[in-house]
Amino acid sequence: MKRPANVNNMTRRTALKGLTATTAMIGLPMSARAQASTTIRWWSPQGAPAQVAAYEFQIAKFQALHPEIKVVFETTSDEGYAAQLAAAFSSGEVPDVVTHLPSFSVQSYYANGLVEPFDDVINAIGADDFYQGANDVFRTSDGNYCGTGIGNSAANMMWLRTDLMEQAGIDKAPVTWDEMRAAMTAMQTGGVYGAPLPYGSNSMTSLIFIGFIHQAGGQVFTPDLQVAIDNEGTRNALEFYREMREFCPPGATNYSWGESLTGFVSGATATGIYTGRVLANVRDQNPSIADHITCVTYPRISEDVAPWTFNDFPSVFIPAQSQNKDAAKMFAAFLFDPEGYIQQLHAAPGHVLPVLESINSNPLYQDNDIIQKYPEEVDLMAGAAAGGFNLGYESANHASNDKAGEIIGSNVIADLVQKVVLNGDNVDDAISDASTAIEQIMQG
Repeated sequence: MKRPANVNNMTRRTALKGLTATTAMIGLPMSARAQASTTIRWWSPQGAPAQVAAYEFQIAKFQALHPEIKVVFETTSDEGYAAQLAAAFSSGEVPDVVTHLPSFSVQSYYANGLVEPFDDVINAIGADDFYQGANDVFRTSDGNYCGTGIGNSAANMMWLRTDLMEQAGIDKAPVTWDEMRAAMTAMQTGGVYGAPLPYGSNSMTSLIFIGFIHQAGGQVFTPDLQVAIDNEGTRNALEFYREMREFCPPGATNYSWGESLTGFVSGATATGIYTGRVLANVRDQNPSIADHITCVTYPRISEDVAPWTFNDFPSVFIPAQSQNKDAAKMFAAFLFDPEGYIQQLHAAPGHVLPVLESINSNPLYQDNDIIQKYPEEVDLMAGAAAGGFNLGYESANHASNDKAGEIIGSNVIADLVQKVVLNGDNVDDAISDASTAIEQIMQG
């Protein structure tokens, strides 16, 4: 375990890891230190008020150290960032730093020549301070890194109302789908639904359902990236997802991330499926249930199948068309300075988890009401996220898939769910169509 970094009394080693102003400059090109008056634009889809306040703190600290550089923050959206970035790439009017996009999107952009290699920024931050393997998902086919993680996330945790479990006579969290189905049946009463699963034609449905495929023992691709969605795991996942529809609110037909989160936080559902943002939202929006929530890894078809946690590996990267790359690299590295990085993590505690060992062990990070109230939940999410996967990195045996972002953006997997679950289409035909569509994307 590395020595905790104390922002008020840092050694040279921890200063290097934290990237104070001096050390941020040491690791980057000399031209970055001599920029004339420069404005860099920072895009992120994570724009909750507390997060924006943390970003503004980081910007102010950076600008105080580098008055020749101005940083402007601009919010995108979880569902809209692909179109916004496509327009920016097309016009050449790109942001200089982008954060919180999933790793598979960054890999796709890099494969198309749209992202700058990030190796020197990782080295400036301190490559050995990252958790082991944390940057593997960002390694590209040419041996470079296309970005790094601004944090980790465990996006498909099952959230539970322990009070409702007790009322229903459920004495342990469900581990298998059979146990989950029984729990939903027992807890869906008095106007409370069982779960806020998404069924809309959107990224959440695609990403969550990929988890269900793996939780059924299936996969979308073979380790060498041959399309393999036509498997028994996918069929079992579709059947179970169809069974779950009766336990979800009527509006779940169009649910995406926001609606699903609100379903659990508001008390409309007995379980949830989301990251640790649940904790802060419950504290702020529905504190009456704050003492009655916990989380577990999402159930799977049987205990013989290992848990599969979806980690989108929220990223930080620099577009290749940026006209201010040196300044952008300085700022990207400074985002990991302990004082500001911890404030950013505390803006959504448990939602975005630290990627640096020195931060996780830092007393300033641990000094947070959410982290102290829910230590077991935060530790579970941190462990699950560290061993997490996504479509761009389905398992430790899978090659990195730089087409994953295009596949998610096409909604082909969400449309498969809608065809079979909502429309009652023939499952063989629907899976065949999805397989063909994915194959076309892979070959495009």
